[in-house]
Amino acid sequence: MPSATKSSVLSDYATRMESDLRQNILPFWIEHAVDQAAGSFHGELNHDLVTNRAAERGALLTTRILWTYAAAFREYRDPTYLAMAEHAYADLFARFHDATHGGFYWSIAANGTLLRDRKQVYAQAFAIYALSEFYAATNRREPLDQAIATFRLIEARAREPQFGGYLEAFGRAWEPIADMRLSVADQNDPKSQNTLLHIMEAYTNLLRVWPDAGLRRALTELVELMLTRVVNVATGHLGLFFANDWTLHSDKISYGHDIEAAWLLTEAANVLGEPALTARIQTLAVKIADVTLAEGTDTDGGIYNQGSPAGITDYSKEWWPQAEAVIGFLNAYQFSRDERHLAAALHAWDFIDARIIDRKNGEWFRGVTREGRVIKSFEKVGFWKCPYHNGRMGLEAVRRLRAILKGR
Repeated sequence: MPSATKSSVLSDYATRMESDLRQNILPFWIEHAVDQAAGSFHGELNHDLVTNRAAERGALLTTRILWTYAAAFREYRDPTYLAMAEHAYADLFARFHDATHGGFYWSIAANGTLLRDRKQVYAQAFAIYALSEFYAATNRREPLDQAIATFRLIEARAREPQFGGYLEAFGRAWEPIADMRLSVADQNDPKSQNTLLHIMEAYTNLLRVWPDAGLRRALTELVELMLTRVVNVATGHLGLFFANDWTLHSDKISYGHDIEAAWLLTEAANVLGEPALTARIQTLAVKIADVTLAEGTDTDGGIYNQGSPAGITDYSKEWWPQAEAVIGFLNAYQFSRDERHLAAALHAWDFIDARIIDRKNGEWFRGVTREGRVIKSFEKVGFWKCPYHNGRMGLEAVRRLRAILKGR
């Protein structure tokens, strides 16, 4: 396409993505997710925005709201975004923080009482991610201190000393527990790519604002583990579940995690600032994008949920792999300048625009069938359905499109 036409097209995509972020996603959560009476958040809203007053509420919802609105405030300086971030910060420490043993509980009941007091390391990672972003947005010392304390807690309690990496979960006082699963959909293995990926993401964000030598070492080691133990460089896929010694316990493929890992690894390398590592990861990120495009992308641009070496095993398309695909394909294009990657990113957005954005009730549907039918049994707000993936895509993709327009 001629350069002037391409510039116009990319500018239009950036405008539409930013409009969805600022006129749809961010206002939705402020209007519908805040429980004004309780001074907290609703645990669940269904497809038609009916509140489930009995729903369990996880720390993830709060930390992901905190990250999203802190990041949005840092980008736009809109005071309504700061107020939402403040609300989430207060909720996190009022309801989920363990002042005795450190860290953050997994969930509370609808009435606010503690329900699951386990220390899921995944939740600790999201606390670091959110708190470091809140510090970056406000320059207040307390969130940074809390992020640092949580980092030190993970290093002291969750690091696996024999083979490296981090264990999945512990009891309230950080004692070992038998069932370490993140959710009922996961396997009960001591290590998972999902937790490791998000610890890496959290440490990357913390290193941006706290250039500590110990944190740098921990992140460097974790990136190397991701590259040598979690990512299969030959196939371009991530293993999902592992024994302590890194024996792979599953052949499942999560296309959303693959493409998300591609750009999060790139971010980690960029923050570490090591040219050889950056070059190595850029090559891998392009490989993962190629494989995701070839194996995990439907003809309509949507990303399938799951596969195996034999092919697709779950043809449905949840909201979050679509969001991660837009960023991951843009990330690959910025290195490769392969027009296929740019086209894949824009095609993924076209799919989101056509099938995932809820024009009636706002925000995004959690998921659709392969044919594009909305899965109405899915919640609109819930334990896992948060504004983090699509909110981040709105921020990240717009930045990248505008960088591409400027030749960067």
